[in-house]
Amino acid sequence: MEVLRFQTSLPGHEDCGTILTVYNIPRGIQGPKHPNRGKPFTARGFPCQCYHPDNTQGHKVLELPKVAWKRWLIFTVGTSSTMGDSDTAVWNEIYHKTEMDCNTTGHGYPDPNYLQNVLVKLASQRVTEDCLKQQ
Repeated sequence: MEVLRFQTSLPGHEDCGTILTVYNIPRGIQGPKHPNRGKPFTARGFPCQCYHPDNTQGHKVLELPKVAWKRWLIFTVGTSSTMGDSDTAVWNEIYHKTEMDCNTTGHGYPDPNYLQNVLVKLASQRVTEDCLKQQ
């Protein structure tokens, strides 16, 4: 997981820059928490890029996924709903915006509820601000 910042703003967050998170998962062998332990898995579409506004709430939404990443909650091995591939790295129910604009797919901005929605989803996975205090 790599984090970068740049000055371009996101639609709906014109008052700040952008935080770019890059997730890179290489192909590998499934472990004990995966569906087919010992079998290879692919990672089509990686590295993938995600975007957050570079503001107070965006920083919170950046720090909590760092906790989720360390706990292996962001991605899992399963069947891709978009490609139909099995035994591949897939998103694991924690919302991310993978497009900067053009929110026709639901993966971009503007989305006024995104930051709050992702905080709720993280909390449902037991990733809360209390986790940041424990680090």
